[in-house]
Amino acid sequence: MNSSISGRRRQVEVSGADFMAGAASSWISVQAPRTQGTNFPMTTTLRDVRSTGWTTNDVPDAVVLFLHGFGSNEQDLSSLAPALGLDLPWASLRAPLELGNGGAAWFEITTPGAPDVAPVEAATKAIWAWIDENVDPSTRIIPIGFSQGGLMASQLLRTRPARVVAPVILGGFVLGASQPGDESLRENLPPVFWGRGAVDRVIAPVAITRTTEFLPTHSSLIEKVYPGLAHGINAAELDDVRDFITARIGAEVGTGA
Repeated sequence: MNSSISGRRRQVEVSGADFMAGAASSWISVQAPRTQGTNFPMTTTLRDVRSTGWTTNDVPDAVVLFLHGFGSNEQDLSSLAPALGLDLPWASLRAPLELGNGGAAWFEITTPGAPDVAPVEAATKAIWAWIDENVDPSTRIIPIGFSQGGLMASQLLRTRPARVVAPVILGGFVLGASQPGDESLRENLPPVFWGRGAVDRVIAPVAITRTTEFLPTHSSLIEKVYPGLAHGINAAELDDVRDFITARIGAEVGTGA
């Protein structure tokens, strides 16, 4: 079902596609809460895994950047690359905060749904430092983030909006504090994809409310809610993400990446 809201460019669709509940057809990374004040080591240089060839041949028009959720790692969302079937170079980054047992985070969870601003902004700068070091300045960034990584995808858009195209927020939300690119977003309303599960109990309602208020006034929002889906990603959502990115790269950066 589609609905439009006067004065705000917004498309909301509740997907009727079948929920892929089996492990072979559903990709799920669950974000577990952490207690405030727990100290974890933070790395200063982000690790990554990359697609074969990465950008060693020609300078691509765009690259995909996967940003995992709390407690996961750089191997997680890279598994989505074949399912998305995008003919684009990609890299999957490891978050800087080491949690142990192979997991990492972009920032600690203090108040659920309302993260402290400074750690989020520090993580944003770390991602941009990686991009500046590893991606040609002319190449656009397509961030695809899940949960905490979804927030980080929105942070890339909100800090350097001209560099980002077709951002994808999956089971994520936006930061409450204003960011340097917010006024540009309000003026230009770039396309943004925000997908989430209808029965997601991990992301705090206050974060969903904040995102519901922010994105329609700062983007041409495509918002999709998937029945039966909890805090995860299913096949129907991946199909929608593929269609969204394909349309945007065709319209904004060409198909020669």
